[in-house]
Amino acid sequence: MAPTPNSEPKRNSWKGLLVWVALALLLRWQVIEPRWIPSGSMLPTLQLQDRILVEKITPRLNRQRHKPIGLDQIVVFAVPPQLVEAGYDANAALIKRVVGRPGDTIEVRGGQLLRNNTPVPENWKPAAMDYDQGPLSVPEGQYWVLGDNRNASLDSHIWGALPDERVIGTAVWRYWPLNRFGPIRFSHQDSEVSQIAAAIGSND
Repeated sequence: MAPTPNSEPKRNSWKGLLVWVALALLLRWQVIEPRWIPSGSMLPTLQLQDRILVEKITPRLNRQRHKPIGLDQIVVFAVPPQLVEAGYDANAALIKRVVGRPGDTIEVRGGQLLRNNTPVPENWKPAAMDYDQGPLSVPEGQYWVLGDNRNASLDSHIWGALPDERVIGTAVWRYWPLNRFGPIRFSHQDSEVSQIAAAIGSND
């Protein structure tokens, strides 16, 4: 039976659609993926319900080249083994800021983060850190990661260093809400954010 005159264009359109779907899935799995922020642990930089894009290629390339992730990068990572053993959902992902790389000495003293015995300037923080820790050395192949909302974050100060192989990608862009559309780095502190951060008891 001969194909109808319209069958070939329809077949080509389906092929084109499948190609685009395959490319979209490849991008989602290997290059960049959307995420949303479910907690207040990264206030004031990331707000509740923000939508962000996570870039996944650079961490893999760094791993192959034995090059560490940059300080102050915001990373999304699979739940570390310590939390999985404690019953945390192994399929979840967390987001924190890299404050220490392999070989760095980290200390929290008098409400201030110190790296290699030098205070780290963090004027954007909602409040001074309410705990002391260290000094301690970040092991090879691992990172010290903290939530920007330092006093309400389930991070390295509780469960220890993050193994490099757990890193999924780095948060690079906020696409929602539109009034905060743009690259992710730091946020300027303001009174409204301070009040929100103080009210949130999130530990994610």
